Amino acid sequence: MTINTKIKTIALTLGAAAATLSLAAAPQASAGVVGCKASGSKQEVGAVLGGLLGAVAGNQIAGKGDRGTGTAIGAVVGAGAGSAVGCGMQKKDAAQEVGGIYKSGGYRYAQTVQAAPLIATKGKYVARSTLNLRAAASTRGERLGAVASGETFQALGRTGDGKWILVGQDGVGVGYVSSAYVYRA
Repeated sequence: MTINTKIKTIALTLGAAAATLSLAAAPQASAGVVGCKASGSKQEVGAVLGGLLGAVAGNQIAGKGDRGTGTAIGAVVGAGAGSAVGCGMQKKDAAQEVGGIYKSGGYRYAQTVQAAPLIATKGKYVARSTLNLRAAASTRGERLGAVASGETFQALGRTGDGKWILVGQDGVGVGYVSSAYVYRA
């Protein structure tokens, strides 16, 4: 391998790594490498590590004349694989954070939340004031936490009487808030 070829290969490897890092730093709302719907940073770390390892593997697998192309392709494939693994880890962590998950009536609930008959309500809501997050759709339900005033949250459904909204975290119901103190974002 000549010096020029080595320099080109190193430049392509660094370029692929830089591209992977820029994708990993993109906002969570974007699609692709950083589109995981579970919170955390394991997906980005997986994408970066996968991109770097893929670049090295692609460089080694490619023929003498195509090392730069092999490096770039390896980086992209590795970043995608690392991203997928990291997202899976984030989703597993999210399930553990809410104490496990069970299904009822087409909804997924944290183990600490009581299922209730719901009408589907998709979208984001904002708390008008700090609200108690309840285990049941009642003021008698155990207080699990709070939704802060001004905080935007995911709504999964509302009770038939419209008085309670099931708050979601990554598609899992984590508690109920009174609908009297929220508005649609």
